[in-house]
Formats: sequence, C-alpha cells, structure tokens
Amino acid sequence: MKVKANFTDTFLELEDEAVVELSVVMPCLNEADTLRLCIEKAQKAIRDCAVAAEIIVADNGSTDNSRQIATSMGARVVHVESKGYGSALMGGIAAARAKFIIMGDADDSYDFLEIPKFLEKLRAGAELVQGCRLPIGGGRIIQGAMPLSHRWIGNPMFSILVRHMFWSPIHDVYCGLRGFSKEFYENLDQRCTGMEFATEMIIKASMSGARIAEVPITLWPDGRKSHPPHLRTLRDGWRTLRFYLMYCPRWLFFYPGIGAIILGLIGYCIALPGLRIGRLVLDVHTLLFASLFILVGYQSTLFAILTKLFAIGEGLLPEDPRVTRFMKRINLERGLLIGGGALIGGMGLLLASVNIWRANDFGRLDYSQTMRWVIPGVTLTVLGVQTVLNSFFASILRMRRR
Repeated sequence: MKVKANFTDTFLELEDEAVVELSVVMPCLNEADTLRLCIEKAQKAIRDCAVAAEIIVADNGSTDNSRQIATSMGARVVHVESKGYGSALMGGIAAARAKFIIMGDADDSYDFLEIPKFLEKLRAGAELVQGCRLPIGGGRIIQGAMPLSHRWIGNPMFSILVRHMFWSPIHDVYCGLRGFSKEFYENLDQRCTGMEFATEMIIKASMSGARIAEVPITLWPDGRKSHPPHLRTLRDGWRTLRFYLMYCPRWLFFYPGIGAIILGLIGYCIALPGLRIGRLVLDVHTLLFASLFILVGYQSTLFAILTKLFAIGEGLLPEDPRVTRFMKRINLERGLLIGGGALIGGMGLLLASVNIWRANDFGRLDYSQTMRWVIPGVTLTVLGVQTVLNSFFASILRMRRR
C-alpha cells in the first residue's frame, strides 16, 4: 500500500488505488464554524491509530465555505443533493471505500479523538458500535452540551423504549457518533432520509440480531455560532415516536387490539345474561359497547398482521419466524373457513331475531330480549366479513413477498 504524508502534518493521504480500513463520514450543512476542528481531531486520531483511513464530508448544500475548508484540510467532499440528515449520511457512506465506517456530526459536540475506541470494537468483530453519552452507559455530558429536557426526559425515555420494544442492548439511541462495517450497513437497506436515519439503524440492527457494542463517550457543547442546532425537540421527538410505532406493529396495533377485545368479551360476559353489579344494571346498551370494543380490537389486531407482512415483504423488517408459523397455520383457506363460519353464525342469529319479530306479527318487540340476538348477530357477521376480506389481503401481500 502506497502512503504519502505531504498533505498536512496530521493526515495521511491515501492514493486512489490504496485499500483503506476506515472511513470517517461527517454530514455537513453550513458547519464552517466547527468543521476544521472536527477534521483536525479525526486526522490526529487516524495518525495515532496508524490506520489507513479517509475522511469524507457529505455536504448537503452548504452555502458557507464548509466545502472549501474540507478540501483544504485534505478531506474528500461528497455533494449530496437530496436534503436531510439521513440523505447526507447515505451519500457519504455510499462513497466510502473502507471496510469500517465511523460517522459523527461536524458540530464539534462529538470528539473524534475517541475514534480508536470504536475501531477497536469493530476490529474485535462488532458490526455496530454505538456511542453512549448518558451516565447510565458510562458516558459523560459536559455542562451546557445537552438541554435538560433531552438529558432527563427525551433521550432516556426513547432509549428505554428501544430497549423494550426492539430488545436493543444500547442506552443512548440518539447518539450520532457510531461505527459499523460497510457490509453490515448495506445489508440493513436503510430507508429514512431524515433524522430517523440513526434510530432506524439501531432498530434494524437489533431486530436482525446484529453484534452490537457500546462505548462511553463525552458530549461537548455545540461549537457553532453562526446558526442554531438543526435539531427541533418536539418535531423530532414526535418523529421518533411515530417511527417506533411504525416499526413495531405489536405496540401500535396488536396490544391495543387485544386489550380492546378482552374488554369487549368481559362486557359480553356481564351484559349478555343481564348481570347486576350493585345498583348498576348492565343490559343491551353495555352489550352494544362491548361489540364496539370487539370490532375495533379485532380490526386493530388484523392491522398488526397485515402491517407486519407488508413490512417484511418490503424489506423494512427482517423475517419473523412467529409470523411465518402463524401464516402457515392460518392460511387463506382456513381464514375463509373461519370467516365463513362466523358469517353463517351471525346471519343465523339475525334470522332468529327476524323470526321472533314474525312470531309477534311484525309488531313491537321487547328490545331488552331481541337485541340479545341482534347485537351478537351483527357482531359475528361483521367479524366474518372482516376475516374473509383480510384473509385475501394477507394472501396478496404474501404473494408479493415471494
């Protein structure tokens, strides 16, 4: 490998044909205040590690002299036209030539002198090495580096959620200083072009069973003076929560749906026989509410299944053995049988209520009695139709996945 050191006293410029082990990627949007210092730190870390490396600045349309600074420092500038934090990183990573990639913001809040800790874990076999700024993971936050709402509410809350919803072994989901192998990244098939890019990587890595390591780092105050941080607390917090729910159908649809069905069944057990609880008389009105819970809950549960099938088919989520087993047991034909059975049962109850009406010469009825036939009949009929239609839809989604 040919190496020459005539660019700067801290950076080894590699010739185009050289094989590099590490690419440092910095997304950039008007970072002239801090970019030079970030590149200098990365160069020093590269020199101290004696690693064959390159520095890539993924410029996302800077209007200041960020690109000139990067070029003068010996970094390779990649122009990314598509706007967004994720787009900039995608462009920079796609241009990277190395086996390992370390990404970090160019606002001087991340100390690129900590690169050796990430490289060590990557060389040891980790596919993703996540930095941790929070004390719970051994990290350190310099005073003024992170708003109190982020430090004590936002970051801990979303990190706890990602650990419980996706079984991720990390403590700081938002940390943007991380390392990974390029092969691992390419297999993830990242889709998000905005701030969700970082959380998408954590979620997909966790769900695919990747080898994830975590290293404590120090977060420093943002060094930019010419413009405020790009992060927007409420907007980006909501986008993160929305993204979590979209990638976790069981929390968005399945658990709420099952809960609603259970409440509906409890309502049926109480209202169908007309039980009293103290002075409360739970009659047909309660039965009607119970049916509402069952119908809404059942539809939500079906949405969970359909969303999972779609996400797997589109490559948004990895294959799930539980879904595969379930779909083998409840295929189109069995779904049609179950739905048809419910439909026939519901229509039978409705016909029985019509017969009661006929027996009363089509006159007035005792609603407290007849509605005990009508409400379950309508509910079963709707459940049957839902089952039949969604069985066909699920079958179409599975055909697409093949």
